[in-house]
Amino acid sequence: MFATTSKAKAVVLTGDRPTGPLHLGHYVGSLQARLALQREAEQYIMLADAQALTDNVGQHEKVTSNVIEVALDYLAIGIDPSLSTIFIQSQVPELAELTMLLMNFVTVARLERNPTIKGELRLRGFERDIPAGFLTYPVSQAADITAFRANLVPVGEDQVPMIEQTNEIVRRFNASVGVDVLVECAAQLSAVPRLPGIDGKAKMSKSLGNAISLSASPDDIRAAVKRMYTDEAHLRATDPGRVEGNVVFAFLDAFEPDANRVAELKEHYRRGGLGDSVVKRLLDDRLQAVIAPIRARRQQLAADRSAVLDILRRGTEKARQKAAATLVDVKRALGLDYFD
Repeated sequence: MFATTSKAKAVVLTGDRPTGPLHLGHYVGSLQARLALQREAEQYIMLADAQALTDNVGQHEKVTSNVIEVALDYLAIGIDPSLSTIFIQSQVPELAELTMLLMNFVTVARLERNPTIKGELRLRGFERDIPAGFLTYPVSQAADITAFRANLVPVGEDQVPMIEQTNEIVRRFNASVGVDVLVECAAQLSAVPRLPGIDGKAKMSKSLGNAISLSASPDDIRAAVKRMYTDEAHLRATDPGRVEGNVVFAFLDAFEPDANRVAELKEHYRRGGLGDSVVKRLLDDRLQAVIAPIRARRQQLAADRSAVLDILRRGTEKARQKAAATLVDVKRALGLDYFD
């Protein structure tokens, strides 16, 4: 009798730049996906401190001080270190070595054409004064993904070009060495790929100050909802209002589980007779319910930061073993195994 084999688990690589506390945009954009994936995949979650330094020169404390803070957010929303490997990027030197080797398989011109990079350069006003580390961070990201042989990467829609570039580097490397050493990956998009900021001008972002953090107090949440952009032409409750571009309804779409209720609210708002204050009150209630247990759990965990550091230490040791095995294969394929 032949033994049956189960379908291989997906391998997931995901993470965040620790430049500040995580917010509701992270929650709907990637954190909820990670919660689901940790029970069905081999998942690695990276605190990308080295990558965060590429555009925070002179502000390294901003990055290093937030490593534990972001780890607390992970644990508070339910990431289980027995199911997901949480690690610190800078403490896995194999990733830096793999990045250096992969740089030879991409050109500067191709990096500059990356839509994600172009957008980030405009946002930061770098023009031609681009830090080399920032320009090459798509290669670092490719190294992070391939080091763990990840074949699934949860991302927002703005990060899809990074996945495409990773796969280009993988194909070029494999073609060069004549064997499939590295693994291509697929992007997994969230059902809510981009949550707008409360100002309605851009996606929710720590740096733009238009975010609601996962540790926000009840008063902070209430104040943020009050400030949310709605429809500037909706001056009276009796006026018909626009739902498109209305931040409050974008949040209700993301956080209100009763889709029928949201549809009814939208219809009522469009025909008139529904005031912004009423809709905002409903949203405030929903966000308070989402954040309250996360905040409470986070406060509990923050009382023992040494335990959180131990989780990161164990996760980083496991990540190093995985990345080191890939690096050995890459160096062997390139003929860099002189002493083996």
